[in-house]
Amino acid sequence: MFVVTGVTGKVGGQVARKLLAAGLPVRAVLRDTAKAPAWHALGCETAFASMDDAAALGAAFAAAESIFVLLPPVFDPSEAYAETQANVVALVAALQRAQPRRVVALSTVGAQAVEENLLTQLQMMERAFAALTMPVAFLRPAWFMENAAWDIDGARSLGVVSSFLQPLDKPVPMVATADVAATAVQMLQDNWEGRCVVELEGPVRVTPQVLAATLGRVLGRDVVAQAVPRATWAALFRSQGMANPLPRIRMLDGFNEGWIEFEAGPGASRKGATELETVLRGLAGPMDA
Repeated sequence: MFVVTGVTGKVGGQVARKLLAAGLPVRAVLRDTAKAPAWHALGCETAFASMDDAAALGAAFAAAESIFVLLPPVFDPSEAYAETQANVVALVAALQRAQPRRVVALSTVGAQAVEENLLTQLQMMERAFAALTMPVAFLRPAWFMENAAWDIDGARSLGVVSSFLQPLDKPVPMVATADVAATAVQMLQDNWEGRCVVELEGPVRVTPQVLAATLGRVLGRDVVAQAVPRATWAALFRSQGMANPLPRIRMLDGFNEGWIEFEAGPGASRKGATELETVLRGLAGPMDA
C-alpha cells in the first residue's frame, strides 16, 4: 500500500494519480470527507486525518509499504513556526507507530540554509525525521514553475510580470510539479538505506526576463519583467493580509542573494524534462495557446 498525503494539492494529487496509473494500491489521506468519492472513483482507498493528529495519522499510515509526506504549506507562520512544529511532531509519532518500509518527504531547495526564512519549516521537518528508524528520502525541488500562475493576469492585461526574484537577469532554479511528482513516484518504489536526498530542477535555469518573454509568447503579446522594490515588500505583503511577512521576505532574499541553493550544488542536481513554456501554456489555458 502506498499512502499519499497532500492529495488535494498539485504535487500530492499527481503522485497519487501516477501510482494508480501504474496499477499500485493507493490510500489518500484527506481532511475533508466530502472529497473522498472522487478518489474512490479512481480506485483509491481513503483515510481521514489532520496533519497535527498523530493518532489519526497513525491509523491512516497502517500497513503502508511507502508513505509520501507533504507538509501543509504555511505562508504566514506564527512565531517559531508553531503550526509546522505541531505537524512535524504528529508525523514523527505516526510514522514511528506505522513503521513503513520507506518514507519520501517533499522538502525544498535550500533546506540546509543557515539563514532563517520561510523554507526553514522544511529544515525542521528534515531534522525531526532524522529520528525515524526507517529509511527516509527527502525530495528537494526548486522553485515551482507553476508559481507563475500569479503572473498571468498582470501579463495579460498590462504586459507586465511584477518580479520579486531579482536581479531580472539572474537565473533561478525552477521545476515543473509534473517532474516533482514523477520523481517522487520513482523514489517511493526505490530501495535505499538510511537518509537519502534528491535535489531536482528543470532542464535549464530561468531568469525573470526569460519567464516574462516566454509568457508573452504564450499570450501573444509583449510582456516585460519589472522588479518590485524590496523596500516595499513588507507593506505590500501586510496589505495582502500577512501578519508576519519577514520569513517570506527572507526566502526571497535567499534566492536573490544566492544562499538558497542546492546543497550539492547545481551541477549535482537531477534535471526534470518539462520546459517552462509547456507549464505556462497549461496555466494560461487553451484560448491563449
